[in-house]
Amino acid sequence: MPLLFAAACGSGGGAATGTASGSPAGAVSELKVTGAANAKPTVAFPAKVVETSSYQVITPGTVGAAAKEGGSVVANFTVYTWDGKENKLAGSTYDEGGPQLITMNEQVPQILRKGFAETKGGGRFLSVVAKDALPAAQQAQAPAGQSQVFVVDVVGVPESKAAKGEATDPGLKGVKVDNPGGDAAPKLTTKTKEKAPKELVAKTVIKGSGPEVKSGQSILVQYAGKIWGSDLEFDSSWSRGGEPIMFQIGTGKVIKGWDQGLVGVPVGSRVLLSIPPDLGYGKQGSGEKIKGTDTLVFLVDVVAAY
Repeated sequence: MPLLFAAACGSGGGAATGTASGSPAGAVSELKVTGAANAKPTVAFPAKVVETSSYQVITPGTVGAAAKEGGSVVANFTVYTWDGKENKLAGSTYDEGGPQLITMNEQVPQILRKGFAETKGGGRFLSVVAKDALPAAQQAQAPAGQSQVFVVDVVGVPESKAAKGEATDPGLKGVKVDNPGGDAAPKLTTKTKEKAPKELVAKTVIKGSGPEVKSGQSILVQYAGKIWGSDLEFDSSWSRGGEPIMFQIGTGKVIKGWDQGLVGVPVGSRVLLSIPPDLGYGKQGSGEKIKGTDTLVFLVDVVAAY
C-alpha cells in the first residue's frame, strides 16, 4: 500500500471482523461530511467518540466497476483521528498532490474493503475504522478513546496492466523491443556498441487511443529500465510482479527525462525513452547500478492517467 494510506490504516487490518454497518445505525451517522466530490472534504465531529467500525456510501458513483478483492483501485482519501477533542487531520491525498493506487488485500481493513466494493468511480464513502478493525493481538495496544475516520473518493479501477495495440519498431539504433502482446511483459534489449544519444529521445512503440497526459496528472505505468550498452536492468515493475505503479508527472517528482518525455503521450501508449545523464540522476548517479555517466533506457506503458 502507499505509505500515507498504510500509516492511516495501521497494519494487519484484514484479520479482524469489525462491524460493517452501511446503515445510519452505525457510527458514521454521528458524522457530517461536507464538500464537493473529488475535493478535500470537511468532517464535523460530535464530542463522543464511537469506537465501533462502520461505513456508509455517500455517493455510489457511476464510472466503471467497483473494486474487487485482490484487485486495485485509484482513490483520494482524507483521514482524521477522532478523539472528541482536537479531531486532527491525519493526512489527505489532496494535500499530497494526487490520488493513490491501493491494492484490495488483507492489509486494507475489511471495513474499508466493504466500502470500496460498493463504490464506483466518482463516488464517495465514509468509514469509521476503530480498534475492532485490528487483529485481536493488536487491539489491546490501540489507543483508547479514539477512532480513525476515512472519507474516500473513488477515482476509478484500472482496466489494464499493459499497453495494447499494434507495435512498431521505435527506430533507435542500439535498442531492441520485443512486444508479445496482451498483458505480457515486453522485452527491452540495450546491449550495443552504438553510441548513446546525447539528447532525450522519446519514441512511440504503441500509440494509445486515450487522452494526452497532462502535467500535474497522476499516471499509472508499467516500465522497465536498463543502462545503454550493458543491458543491465536496474529497475522494472514487470520484474516486481507485473503490477503498475502510479506517480505524478510533470511536476519534478520523477527524473526530468520522464517529466519531459511522457507529458503529452496518449494514454494507452508504450514509449521508449533514452535519457542522458543530465536528465536522469546527474553526475552523482543512483545507487550501485547507475553511474553518473550512464544513459538510461526506459520502456514505459502509460496505462491510465487521473
